[in-house]
Amino acid sequence: MTRIHFIAIGGAAMHNLALAVAAKSGYQVTGSDDEIFDPALTHLREAGLLPDEMGWHPERITKDIDAIILGMHAREDNPELAKARELGLKIYSFPEYLYEQTKDKIRIVVGGSHGKTTTTSMILYVLQRLGIEADYMVGAQIEGFERMVRLSDTAKYAVFEGDEYLTSPLDLRSKFLWYHPHVAILTGIAWDHINVFPTFPEYVDTFRKFVDSFEPNGSFIYYQGDENLRKLAEGARKDITCIPYDAYEGDVKMQVFGRHNMQNLQAAMFACHCIGVKPDDFYREISTFTGASNRLEKICETETSVAYKDFAHSPSKLKATVNAVREHYPEKKLVACMELHTFSSLMADFLPQYKGCMAEADVAYVYFNPKVIEHKRLTPITAEEVREAFGTENITVFTESGALQKALKNQISALGRRNVALLMMSSGTFDGVNVKEFATNLIAG
Repeated sequence: MTRIHFIAIGGAAMHNLALAVAAKSGYQVTGSDDEIFDPALTHLREAGLLPDEMGWHPERITKDIDAIILGMHAREDNPELAKARELGLKIYSFPEYLYEQTKDKIRIVVGGSHGKTTTTSMILYVLQRLGIEADYMVGAQIEGFERMVRLSDTAKYAVFEGDEYLTSPLDLRSKFLWYHPHVAILTGIAWDHINVFPTFPEYVDTFRKFVDSFEPNGSFIYYQGDENLRKLAEGARKDITCIPYDAYEGDVKMQVFGRHNMQNLQAAMFACHCIGVKPDDFYREISTFTGASNRLEKICETETSVAYKDFAHSPSKLKATVNAVREHYPEKKLVACMELHTFSSLMADFLPQYKGCMAEADVAYVYFNPKVIEHKRLTPITAEEVREAFGTENITVFTESGALQKALKNQISALGRRNVALLMMSSGTFDGVNVKEFATNLIAG
């Protein structure tokens, strides 16, 4: 029996990896965390993996543990980590362990500042529909897939969403540098994670390192409209095959919409083609793909109005999502609401990157909680600074969740709940709002 202990098991990716490892025969999984929230809490409890009590318990770290998997949420001075190092136990980061489990498989990795989750989901959806077995790690729940991570002894392929954020408290490299893909996609480079990459050249450089990390004779699929990606392709090793792509413009009717999704779709097609899937087969199967959870996900529709929620929070994602809904519903009143929630989005130096991102909305609401800024120990920002940064007259900024909800209710009510396209965008929850329930009540009454 191989015993694996997860430090910071409650993370979205970590708890899914724990579930995947526990599902393999011959593995015993334990874990710890100082706080765990749903859906991880319920998932771990149902699998019998929820820690007996919250907190760190170094006395539970013993020599009979075969490996520690360290989550990004844990600090470098974590007492369980200190005990594991003292005992000389093998310590893996999340991406390092994924590579270890799939090093003999053909790996497809999807990276870039935006569209990673959707593109990865498209690849997995088509492979499943065609009966092609694959291990995977993806950042959202996909319809028809039990969890966000799968590991097996039988799959020939592994498909990973490749994140450029830090690996672990002990390894400050980008996660995707661990994966060494045979086939890789980069969807675009739009400055993000300013707390880790304080300048744009530093941000671009981590993608250059990613291209350098490809397996020999790898395939590099990149969006040809991105100047920085074109330069990376020009500088790639001679053994790497570079494949540019643009938006899909064929005749097959799709369930997803927006130019950014047609770009994601075309990238996914090329990745599948690299492992032998015929383009016609890909387009036939992808025509029924409805999207990944929280990625331009339709949550309510009436005869005249519609509501979507989306994970968009960075400038490039925000602009692409707003523009997609505007283009798809040109006759509707577009009410777009977003939350500044991540480190980068709440940093005064980064705010100018949002200029014009919500220009296509008829009504644009931006929300942030000053207490979150204080908790993250960032320099305070003001509502006026945010409004000026977004740079368009349609912007109203809120710093209280209750005031935002009231404004949305008044706005939708004034329109008679008719001919409205409501778009709720955040990587958070607008401070505890059940977005699906709230939006449904707004639109359907």
